Formats: sequence, C-alpha cells, structure tokens
Amino acid sequence: MSPRRLRFAITILVASALSSGTARAQWIVFDPNNYVQNVLTAARELQQISNQITSLQNEAQMLINQAKNLASLPYSSLLQLQTSIQRTQQLLGQAQHIAYDVQQIDHAFATSYAPATSSQSDAALFAGAQTRWQNSVGALQDALRLQAGVVGNLDTNRIQLSALVSSSQSASGALQATQAGNQLLALQAQQLADLTAAVAAHGRAQALEAAQRAAAQDQGREQLQRFLTPGPGYQSSNVQMFH
Repeated sequence: MSPRRLRFAITILVASALSSGTARAQWIVFDPNNYVQNVLTAARELQQISNQITSLQNEAQMLINQAKNLASLPYSSLLQLQTSIQRTQQLLGQAQHIAYDVQQIDHAFATSYAPATSSQSDAALFAGAQTRWQNSVGALQDALRLQAGVVGNLDTNRIQLSALVSSSQSASGALQATQAGNQLLALQAQQLADLTAAVAAHGRAQALEAAQRAAAQDQGREQLQRFLTPGPGYQSSNVQMFH
C-alpha cells in the first residue's frame, strides 16, 4: 500500500471513531497526520534494516567466494613427475662407452674413429674396429633401454592426467583451477622431456652406426692398399704347379 492510501485509510478510521464516541473524543487527543508519519517512519526504518541485512549477506557470500578462490588444490602430481624425470635422467646417465659429453665425443672421433693410416699396425686396426662395433651395440642397447623407460612412464602419466583433469573440473575457485592447469602443463613438459630423451638416444645410436660404417670403409681401403702393395722383402718368382 502506498503512503497516500495508507494515510487516507487511517484518516477514515479515526473519523469513524470520533463520530461514534463523542464523549470520549472530548478527552482523547489523536493526531492522524502524526500517526501516519510515525508509521511511515517505522516502515522506512524497517526497509533500511532489511537492506542492511541483504548487504551483510552479500558481503558474507563475497568472502566465501574469495576463500574458495584462494583455496589451494588438494592434489599434487609434483612427486610423480619428478620421479619420472629422474628415471629418464638415470637412463641417460647410464650411456655406455661414448656418453652424452662433448669432450668424450671429440676424443673418440680423434682416436677410434680417426682415419686409418699406414703407420698403424694390423692389430691396432682390428682393435679400433672392435671398439667401434662395441660402441654401436652399446648405443643401440641404450636407446632400447631408454625407450622402455619412456614407455613405462606412460602408465604413470595416464594416472596423473586423469587425476589432474578431475581436479580441474571439480575446482572450487580460481586458484585451484589455475594450479590444476599448471600441473597439467608440467605433465606435458615431462612428456616432452621423455620424447626428447628418446629422440636423442635414437639419434646417438644412428650416428654411431653411421660413424662405424664410415670408419670401416676407410679402414677397408687402408687394408686393401696394404694387400696390393708388396712388402720390402717380396720378390717375384715363377711357380711350377704341375709336372
């Protein structure tokens, strides 16, 4: 009801009361306008109180939402990801013969893979070929072992991916969603690291195999040259095979 209608209704009620009791009207003082103002004032105060309650409820909800946004993600895949990376690093560190070291590679290609010379003995040429063959076989074994380790990490990655996606979908606030997204990026980085390691191991095996073939060809030319070149004590003579 609007204030005007409320005031009009109160005025009618007061007039009816005054007309029905003239004797009492002589000693009861009643101001309908003042009464209406008091009622309107009380209504406005009640509305203000209601607005304040609503404001407090909104502020409380805002604080609850802020607390949710600041809540940390209860799940962490950091330990599992670190374990997978350490396992791959250990396999890389167990590389046989020529490891992933620039100085070792330079030394090997300056000795075992160096061009064959006439000053080398046959025993030295044979030992060099044996070393190069062992390097190639070891590199192939290292590549297979690393690939097996990467394949072993796939099951761990699958479990972590499922857990992180579930955590992201059930995140209660912005911080939890962000942390879940960061852990998913970390999982992707770990998978890329495994892929890089596998490619590096495979490339190392191929490179050593190619280097072995090149060195074998060079050594073969040297040995052929030695075979075709007569020694200093060699003298030709006629040989009679049949009487």
